[in-house]
Amino acid sequence: MVTQMATLTGRAFVAPRLIGVPVLPAFFPSFPSPTWAPAPSSTCFHARYLTAEQGRRYGKIPEFKLKPAKVEKQVKHEVEIKHSMKVSELAQAMNKDIVQQPSGQLITFLDTPGHKAFSAMRARGALVTDIIILVVAADDGVKNQTIESIQHAQKAKVPIIVAVNKCDKPQADPEKVKRDLLAHDVVCEELGGDVQAVHISALKGDNLLELIEATVTLAEVLQLKGDPSGLVEGSVVESRTDKGKGPVTTAIINRGTLKKGCVLVAGKAWAKVRWLFDENSRAVTQAGPGTPVEIVGWKELPSAGEEILEAETEKRAREVVEWRTNMQEQNKLKEHQSIIEAKQKEHQDSYNKVRQSLSHLSWKQRRVALYQEIKKQKAHRPSEGSETKEFSLHIIVKGDVNGSVEALLNILESYDSDEQCQMNIVHFGVGDISENDINLAETFSGTIYGFNVAASKSIQHMAVKKGIHLKMHRVIYHLIDDLKEELSRKLPTVIEENIIGEASVLTTFDVSVGKKKVNVAGCRVQKGHLDRNMKFRLIRGKDILWEGAPTALKHHKDDVHIVKAGMECGLSLDMVTEFKAGDVIFCYEEIEKLQKISWDPGF
Repeated sequence: MVTQMATLTGRAFVAPRLIGVPVLPAFFPSFPSPTWAPAPSSTCFHARYLTAEQGRRYGKIPEFKLKPAKVEKQVKHEVEIKHSMKVSELAQAMNKDIVQQPSGQLITFLDTPGHKAFSAMRARGALVTDIIILVVAADDGVKNQTIESIQHAQKAKVPIIVAVNKCDKPQADPEKVKRDLLAHDVVCEELGGDVQAVHISALKGDNLLELIEATVTLAEVLQLKGDPSGLVEGSVVESRTDKGKGPVTTAIINRGTLKKGCVLVAGKAWAKVRWLFDENSRAVTQAGPGTPVEIVGWKELPSAGEEILEAETEKRAREVVEWRTNMQEQNKLKEHQSIIEAKQKEHQDSYNKVRQSLSHLSWKQRRVALYQEIKKQKAHRPSEGSETKEFSLHIIVKGDVNGSVEALLNILESYDSDEQCQMNIVHFGVGDISENDINLAETFSGTIYGFNVAASKSIQHMAVKKGIHLKMHRVIYHLIDDLKEELSRKLPTVIEENIIGEASVLTTFDVSVGKKKVNVAGCRVQKGHLDRNMKFRLIRGKDILWEGAPTALKHHKDDVHIVKAGMECGLSLDMVTEFKAGDVIFCYEEIEKLQKISWDPGF
């Protein structure tokens, strides 16, 4: 029996290997070492399941009525889980017995990030799995990502097991989580449904074996099996470019047995398998159904989510890829042709409309009117050599794996602030920063954004020499925040006024300055202070009569620069309009501030 199981988390973007069921790596030595840097790609590993002789719980299973075994009351205790801990050591720490299952049975875990950006990755995970473990935090409840995962599971018609995590916290409320799931057609066994719910604590290791048993029980009832015979069928979970291996894909085999020398086709790429590696990067000779495996030998890098099919010969594989490429090009030509035809029809309709409006004129008058219409259209048409005043940012996106790039492109598709600053994606790809990326960024005066990739010292020196900015990040929302700041820096500054003082005109009088009489306002400062070096504004009622700098500011007979609140002063302005009692004078300063882009990616 071969079983596949997905873990679709509904949490914010934290390290997916450290929440919910992903704590299982702590007692499965085959799983990669956990790191705090978030892993954007789907992580696959398999392990032989554990079965406890005492305390095994079946619960309610769809379409089957099984009598639950008697469960002895167990005393809860904390278990210390260490990295690379053996199964026997864990069983001893938890006072559990290990029962070896028949050979050939395994569970493959497909762990997908819970961040909003990886929606497409979670959708693919639902399509390639047989059982979905929905991890929900007991202290946070049902989030948008949880609802999205439920929708993917229901659409793919995959059974769900609910794992309520963080039950060790004082504020945890697992029952509330179960009630909230009712609104999304997920009815747990305790509420009369057929969905198993297990209360776990990834931090303390509580009930993790019960979660595995629930998964195994459901797999046995559903009779999930794989056929190791026939041509190979599988799914691409992730794809990346390795320096030593070239294009590499992480795949799950659904049918058949994959061996060295097999010829595979996935999308518009084909491969003759040269090497196979397991989840520990150890070379293997074959991979059966339900086994995650790294495949080396691809001529090009296939996209994540593509279906893998085995071809009889290399010639047949090339023919399939050429046919698929040709069909895609033809479909694009059809789309372009339909767009061209729609534009032609629009132009023809507008031309016929103009001709009908001129039908009552003579042929000479119609000719003059058509000439004027064409001249008017040309005047409004922008010239090819004219420079645009719009602000723009050209970017190049590189990611470690195909899923990371896909998630970033999905976020960038939501950009809706073109009226402020246009954002153009010049190029995107998988792998480390290359010399070609630097040259491309130099051509377009762009910026390179890398997610979980590296740049060699020679590439960094080349970027500095050519003035290219390299923005390297390992957290996706840090990258998006950096991109938003870069877009904001492209915007022009805005002038903001800061009112620092307000004065009211009490009386007016004339003062002789040489042979010239100057109208002076006797004022009292009501708020703040008046600063002669700042700008002033004279307001009468709701009308602004004057703006500018004062010609004189005096307190009694002394020239001053600052008059504070409550003091009286004489003020003269360089203006024609005379003061009137009741006028209001504002003193303000102008501050330049950077604009912020209005784009909201949603997190």
